[in-house]
Amino acid sequence: MSEEQKKTVEEAIETVLGEESVEQHVEAEVVAEEVAAESATQEAETEKTEQADIVADLTKKLAEAEETIKEQKDQVIRAQAFAQNEIRKAGIDAENRRKSVLRTFANALTPVVDHLELAIQHADKENETLKPMVDGVEMTLTELLKAISSIGIQQIDPMGEALNPEKHQAMSMQVVEGVPANQVVAVMQKGYELNGGQVIRPAMVVVSKAAE
Repeated sequence: MSEEQKKTVEEAIETVLGEESVEQHVEAEVVAEEVAAESATQEAETEKTEQADIVADLTKKLAEAEETIKEQKDQVIRAQAFAQNEIRKAGIDAENRRKSVLRTFANALTPVVDHLELAIQHADKENETLKPMVDGVEMTLTELLKAISSIGIQQIDPMGEALNPEKHQAMSMQVVEGVPANQVVAVMQKGYELNGGQVIRPAMVVVSKAAE
């Protein structure tokens, strides 16, 4: 083989080998790009999964916080209701004790009023000698009635009123001309009640009835 032919063969071989090297380089770049793209996809999926996990965890914690707030709110409402109920019960108990004390006081004092009224009713008002004493008894009675009224005890004097079984106790009935039935025509003993209408002692009365 001549030198020229040998050179030609070597050039041909170099040319062939160079083309294969270029192709291999291109293939390597394509593979590298595919690997990079796959890696980026995996990273994106991993990041998406991590974000989803974070969102799920935060959602769970939010639900737990809302449930805790609801429970605490319910506890506050129950505590407020309990406190209000206790305050109401305490108020009722205090009012009942107050009324009990007033009833006890009234039961002890009203007979004194009855005696003073009877003394005035049967006193000889024409007797000038007794007049100062009668005036003194009347003044005592007036002040006593003011005192018991100031603490919530009222006298029941139903003369001329219609019979009220809740406040009046009919002791007898009689026909009175010109007076309709069931009217109080005489008060044998006055009654007493607390402010608000709770009767301590009903008034004893005589009631009119229709003529037969």
